[in-house]
Amino acid sequence: MQTLDGHTSWVRAVAVSPDGRTLVSGSGDKTVKVWSLQTGALLHTLHGHTSWVRTVAICPSGQMVASAGNDQTIRLWSLTTGELYSVLSGHADWVRAIAFSPDGGTLFSGGQDQTVRLWPLSLRTATAGETRSKHSQLQSNQPQINQPQINSTILTQHDHWVLALACSPDGTLLATASRDQTIGRWQWQDRQGYPRLTAHTAEVTAIAISPDGQLLASASADSSVKLWKLRSGRLVHTFMAHENAVNAVAFSPDGRLLASAGSDRTIRLWNLNTGALADTLTGHAGWVWAIAFSPNSQTLVSGSWDSTIKLWQREAR
Repeated sequence: MQTLDGHTSWVRAVAVSPDGRTLVSGSGDKTVKVWSLQTGALLHTLHGHTSWVRTVAICPSGQMVASAGNDQTIRLWSLTTGELYSVLSGHADWVRAIAFSPDGGTLFSGGQDQTVRLWPLSLRTATAGETRSKHSQLQSNQPQINQPQINSTILTQHDHWVLALACSPDGTLLATASRDQTIGRWQWQDRQGYPRLTAHTAEVTAIAISPDGQLLASASADSSVKLWKLRSGRLVHTFMAHENAVNAVAFSPDGRLLASAGSDRTIRLWNLNTGALADTLTGHAGWVWAIAFSPNSQTLVSGSWDSTIKLWQREAR
């Protein structure tokens, strides 16, 4: 286990780049930090948010990172240089969740204003003759992002805060989780909704979709993690996963494990074939808020209320 120190407040969000080289974290200290996953070195600290950063996501191309939080904005940055591309405004309250579509052409966001918004990211390559903003100073091979139109961006509306989002690997289905204790599923491109999933007895804090697109995992303040068939909505299994609220959930990219993290300061690894508890990871001194696997499934990253990031290594099989 390796510990990364650098944030001065709790770490609320972590994400790993598609090539497995870079880790991004968001914190209550109002910063986004970019780290080398291989060495643990701090590469960039991104300043601009005026309040807590609650969520981060990396574009599937690996070029861009999005961050959002209590200042009601979403910021788009270059992952490699740390330059700010754009600031997206539209939410009327804290932004709790963001996710990219698999092709990187759409950013989804959800917040305490009870809305889910779609941001079409118009990406184009700047030519050498184009004028560059002194704030962005983009290189000629980097994308320029046109400010999305925020009219008619609301996809759906929960009865309470939207806390988590996940998009299916084929890009057709968006899942949403809320403090209203429900999970929504949407064919987002044609605005077609599925029946809500309603088995949790407290707010649904996190969701994840399996690499094969077959399963949806949900975590809740009711201390449980539930597995559902993504399309049919059938409840497959319930893990009484933690002693307190479950704050995060993630599938390993190899499809073997489901990881959950909770307010009991632990991370638990579950065997997806048997449903058995495979391991319990301890070491954080505060609630564990966020987890993410590396693309090869060999490293698990966690962020905690104790202001640290930890890197947990699995044995290769």
